[in-house]
Amino acid sequence: MTATLPNPATPESFPRRVLLMVTGRTPQVVTETLFALCLRREPAFVPTEVRLITTAEGAEDARLSLLSKDPGWFHALCRDYHLPEMQFDVDHIAELRDSAGRPLPDIRTNAENDRAADQIVAYVRDLTSDPQCALHVSLAGGRKTMGYFLGYALSLFGRPQDRLSHVLVSAPYESNRDFYYPTPVSKVIYTFGATPQQQRPIDAKDAQVTLADIPFVRLRDQLPGHLKVLERNQTPFSEVVAAAQQALAPPSVRVDYPAGLLRTGDGPAVPLPPSVLAFYGWIARRTREAAGPVTIPADGAPEATYLDGYLREYRHAGSHATSLTKLQKEGGISKTFFEQRKTALKKALEEQLGPRASRYDLQPLAVGTPIRWGLGVEPKAIEFVEE
Repeated sequence: MTATLPNPATPESFPRRVLLMVTGRTPQVVTETLFALCLRREPAFVPTEVRLITTAEGAEDARLSLLSKDPGWFHALCRDYHLPEMQFDVDHIAELRDSAGRPLPDIRTNAENDRAADQIVAYVRDLTSDPQCALHVSLAGGRKTMGYFLGYALSLFGRPQDRLSHVLVSAPYESNRDFYYPTPVSKVIYTFGATPQQQRPIDAKDAQVTLADIPFVRLRDQLPGHLKVLERNQTPFSEVVAAAQQALAPPSVRVDYPAGLLRTGDGPAVPLPPSVLAFYGWIARRTREAAGPVTIPADGAPEATYLDGYLREYRHAGSHATSLTKLQKEGGISKTFFEQRKTALKKALEEQLGPRASRYDLQPLAVGTPIRWGLGVEPKAIEFVEE
């Protein structure tokens, strides 16, 4: 029995709730974000686990500042506000690594930048492969490029239940290395200045921390299926972006009769039997020649005007068969013949192209009765390969 999935509109209802962040030398963004998610958001999103992606230096900062016995700011936050247990330890901190597998102390070269991008994309793809997981991504920490890669990766693989945000902290608490979250009781910390006279006491209890939701475009359904499958060798970030660009480009098709294939511009070729390929070729040629859409023939009234166009395409697709003789005897294309080919075409496109099949399938192009069917592909984007 298939398990019922939670409502994507309520990420807080998912059994697995993950906060994912990139961090650098300011680990306090983790506790600031957790405070905002758990205590300022309505409804609250309380993660079941916290995961960080960072450099070797960032990992050490997070371990010492957040997870140590003292000061252990993550544990302190949970105690102060009686938060439910969350999985967060050193095993939940992913260190970015170079091509030799060594931890990256920082990201300073093009090669290190590329490695970071590939690993961040792979991490997001992994988490979004779990349908029981709602992912909350924060862009508050890490280098700007790391935040960009993380946000872009969520745009590529994010699902309806996934969210993106940035934490906002009021002055003078923002960037204060001693501030980690607004405390429930008074706690004095000091601002920073060049001289002791420029430093002044402030109360951590008075800080204002809010979460700014960031809308993002979800491209997951536009990606080829193989890019969403977990692999031993993950697809590089640049290739995933190129695939997304191709998927968003206007559709183009090539009706390849010798190969028995419908070749799409943004996905795998679709093998079709001769009768279905000829059916598609007939509609495609009418589209390219601006001959107009077609209607499904009425019951018991085969459409004679369609027959010549279909026969011309079928001669390119394969040899004559009994079905053609039958069509000729009936005097045209019948409703049953039309709907059978239309159904077979839709099934073949969906098997190969998934959600992108609709870009190439027959579409209703004119209102009214009867419905008039055609292709949503520009005439100049249609090609034919014939013997």
